[in-house]
Amino acid sequence: MDASPHLRPYRPSDRAAVAEVCVRTAHNGGDSRALYPDQRLMPALFVEPYCFLEPELAFVLDDGQGRPVGYVVGTADTEGFVEAFRDIWIPRVADRYPRPSAAPRTPSEEMVSLLHRPERMLLPELTGHPAHLHIDLLPRWQRRGHGRRLMDALFSALRERGVPAVHLGMVTANTAARAFYDRLGFEVIPVPDPGPLTYLGRSTRPL
Repeated sequence: MDASPHLRPYRPSDRAAVAEVCVRTAHNGGDSRALYPDQRLMPALFVEPYCFLEPELAFVLDDGQGRPVGYVVGTADTEGFVEAFRDIWIPRVADRYPRPSAAPRTPSEEMVSLLHRPERMLLPELTGHPAHLHIDLLPRWQRRGHGRRLMDALFSALRERGVPAVHLGMVTANTAARAFYDRLGFEVIPVPDPGPLTYLGRSTRPL
């Protein structure tokens, strides 16, 4: 087995490791376990539906021993993804995370509420950037060029589908992530009342 880290397509056997990367980076880039004790919750929103619905747009950083230590996932068509999320993904997880019957009172309840509102991804200001993505790397693998390589792999796959531009929503407080996106040429997409998020967009041209 190749002992050096390398990029490769996502495989179904990567699911647990990819979920762990999500959990360990889901709180402003840091470990989210104290905030969201159910370690299946954040992956159910931000990585697993992409790997399930559009696995051809999921790439991992393999540590050289077969274990993912980072990933990028995305969709070529946010509108179509929202429809599939509603019709296909939510029924797969609704037994574990039923639709809330009251206003959320905890961070976990807020995430479950978001799970049942995929239409939140559809904003008119984002229509010029039809694709969107999520990227995460474990801290020890950051700042080594791997994030750029993951992004380039996704951009290439999107270009092959004729997708001109991509967006993402990031927690504004995550300043390290913002610096990374700025270096890659992402620019702010103004969105009225974005809440805790900043929306960024970029063409899918090569890095």
